[in-house]
Amino acid sequence: MPASLPVTAPGRVPDAAVDPVFPGRWSPRAFSPRAVPAEALDSIFEAARWAPSSFNDQPWLFFFARQPEDLARFRGWLHEFNQSWANQAPVLIFVAARRHFAHNGTPNRVAVFDSGAAWMSLALQAHELGLVTHGMAGIDVEKVHRELGLSPEQYEVIAAIALGYPGDPATLPEQLREREVPSGRKPRAEIAIEGNRKLAG
Repeated sequence: MPASLPVTAPGRVPDAAVDPVFPGRWSPRAFSPRAVPAEALDSIFEAARWAPSSFNDQPWLFFFARQPEDLARFRGWLHEFNQSWANQAPVLIFVAARRHFAHNGTPNRVAVFDSGAAWMSLALQAHELGLVTHGMAGIDVEKVHRELGLSPEQYEVIAAIALGYPGDPATLPEQLREREVPSGRKPRAEIAIEGNRKLAG
């Protein structure tokens, strides 16, 4: 494990020793039109498959599009702002979680939590392959449910993901170009709280 990391962008200096994959992964909006090989997609979804989950229920579902006709449909489920940049991504993915445990049909309170673990696994494997990902909450949830035939009582549509190779920021809408840099993070002390200390306020 490295003791330190080179500074590659403002706000990306870790406070403690950590594998470079963690600060190295970020969420750009500029994508190359270059196609993602099938073997890379297989690897990315295989990484997601091995994420941990309660009762090993694996509640996540990843619906993906890479062919022009499918991409056109999936793009229509994004909010307008996200369409302005994500339309360049060669792969779009929608993530849903099954609301009930498969083994007994009871509500799975942590289905979205577990699906988030699968998404992070997917994102890190993509990064290892030289690809980039950008998650999006700005989607038409009702349309996704309808178009994919997912019952809202049985499944929760969570988010979308743009996936591909890094592109040229100059291809982005002007207002997004200056934002095309890795973001910083809160100090570790704000998110890791030892003992039973209560939050103020």
